[in-house]
Amino acid sequence: MLKNKEIRKLCMYSVVISIIGITILWIIDWKAGIVAIAMVFLLLSCFFMFTRKRYQDISKLAYYLASVYSGQPTMDIRDNVEGELSILKNDIYKVTLTLSEQSTLLKKDKQYLADTLSNISHQLKTPLASMFVMADLLNNPSLPKEKREEFLGKIINQLKRIEWLVTSLLKLSKIDVQSVIFKKELVSVKKMINKALEPLLVPMELKNQELSFSCKEDLFVYGDENWTVEAILNIMKNGIEHTPVGGRIAISCEETPLYTQIVITDSGEGISPEDAPHIFERFYKGKNAGVDSIGIGLAMSKTILQSQNADVFMESQTGVGTTFKIKFYKQMM
Repeated sequence: MLKNKEIRKLCMYSVVISIIGITILWIIDWKAGIVAIAMVFLLLSCFFMFTRKRYQDISKLAYYLASVYSGQPTMDIRDNVEGELSILKNDIYKVTLTLSEQSTLLKKDKQYLADTLSNISHQLKTPLASMFVMADLLNNPSLPKEKREEFLGKIINQLKRIEWLVTSLLKLSKIDVQSVIFKKELVSVKKMINKALEPLLVPMELKNQELSFSCKEDLFVYGDENWTVEAILNIMKNGIEHTPVGGRIAISCEETPLYTQIVITDSGEGISPEDAPHIFERFYKGKNAGVDSIGIGLAMSKTILQSQNADVFMESQTGVGTTFKIKFYKQMM
């Protein structure tokens, strides 16, 4: 404590004033001088004792800050009593806690970036390798015309797959970093379903699948039409892909006091209980996943819906079919 300059000065002034006071009192009456010596001794003892305690607390704060700076976990140093030192402890704790949370978020962001780059690299590797092989084969001048057209078609399909993958990942990344601003407009549920169905009608026709669709005209939800259509489209596409030729897709809508719901049911092979908990995870491929499946469509749908006060749930029975329920929750006033 005495290594502090201000304490040394205070001690010096206190001792000088005390000596002067005691001397004066001693000259007036030696008994008063003795009492003054006792009182000065007691006052100086109290002063040093409390000052020492205050500096010990400050020293603990300095040690705490040094430990936080070195990366150790943030401890709760608040004592919740009145006083400037207690306020200082609370403020330091809040600042260190905020810094610690920011540091954790930064680490998560770095890990997310690393995982995303790793996933993109992994997903691009297979189609690129396939295209290299087919490009080498196309270099052969003696390759029959039919084979040449077949390889060109496969290369175009792989390029479309890469384009879809990169576009989807960019969209997901934008949602993850909250750079997408979702509109909050009143949109017709039936209109959104029709819009999502439009590009899927041809694949359904090719597979000779039966479609039943029932939805009231006056059913509306708040959301971003384009993004929500994309979410619904991915879920429907998943159902169509896993429904065999001649199968059935049923779409219906209903409204409850709490939410508006779209129900999409297919008569496909169903999702196994082992795969069911993971189907909304990115890049997850179940046992029945198609060869070209990337495992990102359902994950993107869930992310889009959850960003708009909505969610999607799945129920499935192996060999019977799968039902997806999209719920748009109503805002409570």
